[in-house]
Amino acid sequence: MTSLALTARAPLARRPFFPLVRADLLKLRKNRGIVFTAAALTVGTMIVAFTVLEIMHVVNPAHHGPAGGVNSLADSATALAMIGSVAAVLIGAAAGAGDLGSGVFRELVVTGRSRLALFAARIPGGLGLLVPLVAVAVGIEAAATVGLAGSLAVPSIALLAKTGLWVLADIAFYFVVALGLASVLGSRVQTIAILLAFRLAVTPILLSFSVLGVGRDVLPQAAFEQLAPGGIAGSVNQGGAVSMSSGTAVVVLLAWVAVALVLGAWRTATRDA
Repeated sequence: MTSLALTARAPLARRPFFPLVRADLLKLRKNRGIVFTAAALTVGTMIVAFTVLEIMHVVNPAHHGPAGGVNSLADSATALAMIGSVAAVLIGAAAGAGDLGSGVFRELVVTGRSRLALFAARIPGGLGLLVPLVAVAVGIEAAATVGLAGSLAVPSIALLAKTGLWVLADIAFYFVVALGLASVLGSRVQTIAILLAFRLAVTPILLSFSVLGVGRDVLPQAAFEQLAPGGIAGSVNQGGAVSMSSGTAVVVLLAWVAVALVLGAWRTATRDA
């Protein structure tokens, strides 16, 4: 029996990586609640925001300027990065703890699949759902800030591209952190609660405390503010300005990502099935 079991498990253990990625992506797509919520928080946010701004401008142009322009790009990018990070946390928490919550993790382990491969597949699987939504939202933002600029300065193609990449990096970062934390805790609810509180409440408060000095450099949002494109950099600060080099900012973000992935992979590999 033992030899037959090992023989049966061997092909599964050597199963190619991409089918695991497709399976994780499919599981997330089939969760319509997460898909609709993530779409509303990214694509929906940009549609509603620019629609409201344009209506206000049309109804009362004397008090409300055009909906587009460089300043609007800065404001919308900041809003999209913040609200989009909520979508990222929801998807990351589902990807990291979904199998445990549904009881599928035990079945996957019993079949002989590599635990590290199971964890690694969740990264492109989750990003496969998140990135297209953010890309569409960024596209709407770019089209609106250019097409609805009116008499205001129109953002350049270079600024639009840099801003889009900055927003995508910010949102993807919180997906990775959520994935790692959910894999460690094994709970979607706890992961969502911790990271949303950290992102939306704790971080802005800590950034506003100048007494913390260089201690604020370890906060991810301080690093992202430092890396913001020049055309919008002055409009993305959530609290007091934090001075750090771009190199330090990159190191801080990479350290957060590395810790999240290492802890998530370690817990997945050692967790009791």
